[in-house]
Amino acid sequence: MQLAELLRQRIEAGDLEPGSALPSEARLTQEYGIGREAVRMGISLLRSEGLVRTVRGHGSYVREATQRRKVELVAGGSVIARMPTGRERQSLNLDEGVPVLEVRDVQGGVEVLPGDEVELTRPRSE
Repeated sequence: MQLAELLRQRIEAGDLEPGSALPSEARLTQEYGIGREAVRMGISLLRSEGLVRTVRGHGSYVREATQRRKVELVAGGSVIARMPTGRERQSLNLDEGVPVLEVRDVQGGVEVLPGDEVELTRPRSE
């Protein structure tokens, strides 16, 4: 948790800019004198917070701020937030820890959207 806090502070201060690579596991292990498992847990925590993304075989990177698109709920519609299935994570190209939103209309139609890319709005009341 201490490593996650140190890296979080560096990200928030701008020392690690969006898109930049985090130091390798080996370097973090050596630099902070902690075990590899502690490094992995720290990075995993940052990934679950949406601050970093990990590409297998390539390392972890600071996530770029995503552009949110506005989605208006139809009158009588509803939304459920949940974690995605493996297939949804792949098809939507979601990082670990990013939820999906199931947007349901009154006819029973369902649209599954990435939770970190959507801003839900309500219809304007007249």
